Amino acid sequence: MRDVIVVGAGGGGPVVAKELAARGLDVLLLEAGPDRRRAPERLTRLENDANNPLGGYYRFGPGDRSRPAWRREQPQNSAISQVAGVGGTTQHYFANSPRAMPGVFEGYEGADKDAYDVAHRFPLSYRELLPYYEWVETTLPVGTAPMGTKEEVFFRGAEAMGLPLQTSKDITRAAFRPQQNAILEPRGEAGRTSDPSRIRFPRAQGCTFCGHCNEGCVQPQQAQRNLIAKRSTDVSYVPMALTSDLWSKGGKPITLVPDAFATKVLTDAKNVARGVTWRDTRTGSVQSEEARVVVLACGAIESPRLWALSGLPDPYQQVGAGLTDHFVDAVIGVMPFDTRSSRGPSSAARADFPGRGMMINVGVGPAFMAAILATSDAGIAGIYDNGLPGGAHGADSVGRLVGKQLVGILDNIDRLLGIGVFTDDDVEARNRVMLSNTMPPDEHGAVPRVLINGRQRSKRTVDNREFLVAQAVRLLRGAGATKVVRINTPPWLFHLHSTMRMGRTEQSAVLDPYGEAHHVPRLFVADNSMLSNALGGPNPTLTTQALATRAAERVFTRYFGGDPWVGREAPVPSTHPLVTKGTVLRQL
Repeated sequence: MRDVIVVGAGGGGPVVAKELAARGLDVLLLEAGPDRRRAPERLTRLENDANNPLGGYYRFGPGDRSRPAWRREQPQNSAISQVAGVGGTTQHYFANSPRAMPGVFEGYEGADKDAYDVAHRFPLSYRELLPYYEWVETTLPVGTAPMGTKEEVFFRGAEAMGLPLQTSKDITRAAFRPQQNAILEPRGEAGRTSDPSRIRFPRAQGCTFCGHCNEGCVQPQQAQRNLIAKRSTDVSYVPMALTSDLWSKGGKPITLVPDAFATKVLTDAKNVARGVTWRDTRTGSVQSEEARVVVLACGAIESPRLWALSGLPDPYQQVGAGLTDHFVDAVIGVMPFDTRSSRGPSSAARADFPGRGMMINVGVGPAFMAAILATSDAGIAGIYDNGLPGGAHGADSVGRLVGKQLVGILDNIDRLLGIGVFTDDDVEARNRVMLSNTMPPDEHGAVPRVLINGRQRSKRTVDNREFLVAQAVRLLRGAGATKVVRINTPPWLFHLHSTMRMGRTEQSAVLDPYGEAHHVPRLFVADNSMLSNALGGPNPTLTTQALATRAAERVFTRYFGGDPWVGREAPVPSTHPLVTKGTVLRQL
C-alpha cells in the first residue's frame, strides 16, 4: 500500500507529490499523458505541430499522435486549450504567476470588498495563504518577468491612460506592472542574440527571447532539464520530486507513471478513499493500487468526471457545477513602429482592475495570432455581426478578420500589440461539467460534457468584459495604435476552474477549506477545480500551487502525524544565480 496516490501531473499534482516526498512519504504520481521530458528534441516549435487540439503534440490525448485525441462534448461553439502529459497545461502556458486579488478571500475589508463574487469567497484569508504563495514563488522561482519592446509599448499606453505603476504583489487598486512569472531571467548571451551558437548553456542562461512559450520551452540549448527557462512543472516540481532523497534529508523519491489514465477512485464501505484504478493508454491493461490518501489533480474537467465515473456521493449536486473561465476577449492594435511582438516571453506586462479582472499583453507567433484574429462571435468585421451589446468601445472594427484585412494586419506581426482581456466572472451553477448522455463512452468511460452558457453570463460578468475591452482600446490608442480591432472572442477556454470548489459547508462546496472532500474522507483535490471563484481575474496557476502546498501540509499533519516544517529547506536566497532583478532588454 502506498502512502499517497496523486492523479495528474499538471500544475498542482507535482506540487503535492514533491512536498510529501520531501517529508519521506511513499508517493505514486499518475499521469494520463506521455512523459515528454525524455525526448524534448521532439518539440519542433512549429505552431500547428504544437498547438493543433486534435493532432498537435500539445493536445489532450495519448502520446501516440497517430491515435485520436480524447473526446469531450462541447454543446456550444467553444474550444478548450488543455494539454495531457507530465507538466500538463503548464507545458505551453505563458508562466504568468500573479497572486489572486485579496478581495476574493474571506475576511477582506477593503474598499472594493463588494465588487467580487461575494457568495463564493475562499474559506480562508489572503493573509493565511501568503506563506504558501511565498513558498511557491521561491521554489519555482517566480520573479519579475523578462521584458522587451512590446512591454515598453504596453507601459506607455498604461501611463497615457493615467494608471499608476504597481510596485507590490497585492492588488487592491487599478494599476499596471510587469508580470510576475515563472521564467528565469536572461543572463549572459540570453536575450541578446538569435545566433544558435551563442545561446547554449552556460554561455546563455534563462530566457533567450525565442518567442515560443506556447510551443514549449527548450531554452537555453544544452541546459540540463531543471534549468530550462520556463518553469513548467515538468522542469521544476517533477525533477525535485524524483530526486527528493538527494535534496532533502529524510525525503523519498516519488514513483512517476505516465500514460496512466485514472478510471476510478476506490473507496471502502464508508466512502473513505483507499486507492485508484487506471488504464495503461499504450497497452490497454488495467491495474489498481491502494493508498492511505488519494489526491485528484486532473483538472477542472477530468476531476469531476473521475468523481462521477467512480460513483462518489454528491448529495447537493456541487460536483462539476459553477465552472468559471475568465470570460475572455482580444483587442489588437496596429502600431506605426516595431513592437517586437513575436519576441521574448509571450506576456510580460499586465494591468489589473480590482473587481473587474485583468488585461495582459499577448505576443505570439503568426499562426496563433491569425487564429485569434479570425475567431469571433461577432461575424466578419465590417460585413455583419450578431448584435454584440457592448459595441466597439472606440475600436475601428468588431469581429473576425478575413481575406485582405487579415493578411494586411499579419503582414508585419512585429508591428502589433495584442491585449488579452480576462474578467472576474461569477460562479454560476449552469456553467458546469457533467457526464455526456449523447456521445458514446470512450475507452475510459463516459466522456465529459463541458457546458458554458457564453451569452447567458451574469450582468456583472458581461459588464466586466465590456469595461476591460474599453480599457484595452484606450491603452492601445495611448500607445500610438493607428488601428484597433476588437475580436469578440467566442468561448476559448484557457483558464478553467471552480468545478470542485472549496467552501465552509457541504451544501455549497465539494471541498473543505483544506481541499479535502466533504463527503469522501482521505480524498483531496489539488488542481484549478478547487478554486472557490475566478480569483478576481488573475491567472490561476500560482494560487492553485499555493493551495496544493497547503493541502499537502494538511495530508501530512492529519493522516501521517507529521510536523508541517519537516522536509522544508531554507528558501532560495535572492542572490541565487538564477534569480535576478527584472530588466528591459534591448533586443537584437
